[in-house]
Amino acid sequence: MVNYLKSELSTLSNSFFVNDFFGLYHGSISAKTDSNRFIINQKEAVFHNLEKEELLELGHNKDYRWRNSSMDTPIHAAIYSQISDAKFISFTMPPYTTAYSFNHSVITPKDYFGQKECKGIPIYDPKSFEDWYDRASSEIPQYFIKKETNIMVIKGYGVYAFSRDLQTMTRKLAILEKSCRLLMLSEVTKDQEMDF
Repeated sequence: MVNYLKSELSTLSNSFFVNDFFGLYHGSISAKTDSNRFIINQKEAVFHNLEKEELLELGHNKDYRWRNSSMDTPIHAAIYSQISDAKFISFTMPPYTTAYSFNHSVITPKDYFGQKECKGIPIYDPKSFEDWYDRASSEIPQYFIKKETNIMVIKGYGVYAFSRDLQTMTRKLAILEKSCRLLMLSEVTKDQEMDF
């Protein structure tokens, strides 16, 4: 089971990298393997060609393996501990979604698939980035629970998502990114028309 999950995460990681959701050494992906264990990428992982050895199986209690894991490990561990429906988690930085978050407080897709899948998604403002990583492992799970959602767009930072199923999470992230791209193109077109 662990090898199968590693293979699935590796395949998805490559797809996320090719579509610019992950950067070099930027992003994280994980899968729950047991009630208190999960697989997550190493901190120096190259997502374009993520090897199985770059995916570590960890327990919720910190041990020596945590030193080599992603800087997002405490956030993933907190989500798994507090949300039983979380089987897979990703932190991505899709460019259009992240760019759209700079000047908006809600993402309201206007395209068919966006409206069907995403409705209106509030954009969370972390306020200060200086202490964000100190707060993130408590604020992100609390947000998911309070808002009863499985996707969190964080202003200027990226997107956290979880799901019971890898394909569902991937589809939702892809549709959200396409919707944000269309919204931004729509705004540019509107601005150009106003210039005439």
